[in-house]
Amino acid sequence: MAKRLKGVILAGGTGSRLYPLTKVTNKHLLPVYDKPMIYYPLNTLIKMGCKDILIVSGREHSGDMLNLLGSGRDLGIKLSYEIQEEAGGIAQALSLCERFVGVSNVAVCLGDNIFDDELGVGDLEDFDGGARIFLKSVPDPERFGVAEVRKGNKCEVISIEEKPTKPKSNYCVTGLYVYDNRVFNYIKSLKPSERGELEITDVNNFYVRDKLMSCHYLHSWWSDAGTFKSLLKASSLVSNQKLCTCPDKNKEFSSLININDVLKSQ
Repeated sequence: MAKRLKGVILAGGTGSRLYPLTKVTNKHLLPVYDKPMIYYPLNTLIKMGCKDILIVSGREHSGDMLNLLGSGRDLGIKLSYEIQEEAGGIAQALSLCERFVGVSNVAVCLGDNIFDDELGVGDLEDFDGGARIFLKSVPDPERFGVAEVRKGNKCEVISIEEKPTKPKSNYCVTGLYVYDNRVFNYIKSLKPSERGELEITDVNNFYVRDKLMSCHYLHSWWSDAGTFKSLLKASSLVSNQKLCTCPDKNKEFSSLININDVLKSQ
């Protein structure tokens, strides 16, 4: 990948589905097993090669986020912060990052998404512009944005539908995206959806329309942590990985390794 890759974590929103846990703190600071939720998307972006990361959060608890993570120096990265004054959708939150991204490519991760797949710099070696989404086969695709993919060895997207009643595939679009900087021009051309928000699915479909969209299949587990049920599920999945051992007694299942260990190895 020729261009520098910057990272963005979208950690805004009111966290209403997790109330009253979110009455006094940002959803993304709640624990998922043994770490605050925000550490998981940080870990994902760092492994993908991002050293310069912007966190977008709401005003009310942004100070707590800053107190936890600081400048990022202790993690070996540079952290910046942006305030989303009011909920306007994922694409609207991403639009606040235009100056930060500049001419770079950007990896965007939703702050409540947790990935077990070992996504690294090598997974983007062939990315030379456009966009890339990360797909996971699920039993209930109607709950998510769903990608229709062309059959074959290559992951090729035909269309993306948001929460369709009759999904054209069982591949949901997870909360991890890679874009070139033309993403901001696409966002500027968006119109609000019926719920009054700028939808990231519409952005992705612009890339599909212009034949600039690629995709990557995830093979291990993925979960969000935005509801009581999914927060419990994510915590259980992480704890099972960290507490179980492989047949080889010298190795431990822990794809989500300590974030400091990731940095030391780079």
